[in-house]
Amino acid sequence: MTPFQRLCPLLHRLAMAGLLALPGLSAQAQAVSEAQRAADPNTPIPAIATAPARPSPVASPPLPADPAEALKQWQQANQRVAAFPRGHIDILRAEAKDTADTAQPQRQASPLSADDALRQSLRLRPGLLKAPGGSALAQFERHQALLAHVAELRRAWVDAVATGQALRLQQARQEATRSGAELGRRMVQAGNWSQARLLREQLADAREAASLLQAQQGALGARERLARLLGLWQGDAVAQLGLRLPAELPAPPETLDSHASGIEARVLSSDAALSLQRIDAAREINATPSAQRAAWDRALQESAASLDAATLPAAPLSLEDARLGKDHGLERAVSAEAGLLRAAVERRSAAREAWGHLQMQHALAQQTHSVILPLQTALEQEAQLRYNGMLQSTWELLDASRERLAATAAAAQARRDFWLAHLDWQLLLAGGAYQPPGASASMAPTGSSPQGH
Repeated sequence: MTPFQRLCPLLHRLAMAGLLALPGLSAQAQAVSEAQRAADPNTPIPAIATAPARPSPVASPPLPADPAEALKQWQQANQRVAAFPRGHIDILRAEAKDTADTAQPQRQASPLSADDALRQSLRLRPGLLKAPGGSALAQFERHQALLAHVAELRRAWVDAVATGQALRLQQARQEATRSGAELGRRMVQAGNWSQARLLREQLADAREAASLLQAQQGALGARERLARLLGLWQGDAVAQLGLRLPAELPAPPETLDSHASGIEARVLSSDAALSLQRIDAAREINATPSAQRAAWDRALQESAASLDAATLPAAPLSLEDARLGKDHGLERAVSAEAGLLRAAVERRSAAREAWGHLQMQHALAQQTHSVILPLQTALEQEAQLRYNGMLQSTWELLDASRERLAATAAAAQARRDFWLAHLDWQLLLAGGAYQPPGASASMAPTGSSPQGH
């Protein structure tokens, strides 16, 4: 190590502390890059609150011991309800309007699309650019690395958008159960309810609060994964990332290509590694007489015949004919043929599985969004009409609202699963590695089911 190299750390600390001037350097050399500022622990950044919102449980009200005081509270509660056209629900709406926070964060007019996110992430990966004059193997490896990065980025983008929407829907569900628990508390205080009915409302509220914490955890993890790929290092920029994303994922196309014939051929023809493997296997196979390969197959079947299905083998399989084991050309040929068959079987199976999974997820997304969600919305509207006509209680209306929110969350989950299946299929067509369904973690749960009364 030279003396200058030994002094470099000290000179750097002095320069960062402002105690060392570098007059001979140009302004461009003195400028600190974004990467240097991100790696410097002394770079000032605004503090970001990461603690999740923890709603406090609705406590049981203290009941008055004096019967006269209890009667007075009952009369006051009923007079307050009678002052609103639709009773309990209007009271909560009026109170929520009075205490609402007017400084709500606004979503950006032009959200961050998946293509914009991909272009931004490539700044961190200059090695994915094609180098002029590189070998075919190097170009193939670089293409595979690019496909893997694009798939990872798009999965992170889809998850970040979907978990953000799931969080907002769960917040709405929690608000509905909180309204029911608060109304139940007032009913008990007025003497119109038993403690048992309030406990059921409190239990539903506690379950939705737990589901909200899970949704917050899912949204935080998805947002941070996307931030790492985008190169966002400032806490405030990561916190604002949720507002830069779309409110929901785009709708799937109305129809998909219904022609299932030829999907295996399309996937096989796009696999460059398989094409090279075919060439190598053909060279080894053609260099070996077919009679020798047939003899190897017979010897293999004879060795496999000694296996017992009820027990596990105690030793490796062996060839009875020692001459076959010493023929290195034959060994290379049968290994190349077996490897090519395994690769072809795996690729064809992946094509069928990915195509079938895409078809199923498309049908599920259409069913949840075009059939189930409209029916659930119509049911909620009918409950609202019956509530306005005093034919249903406030809690039945709140249950209908929670069920509609659950149907919306299920439709959003199905839409997310479709785009992930679509990504798997596109990755296969581009010659990339296949990721089986279920390898990507699902979103946070959408909350507990409404409780009966």
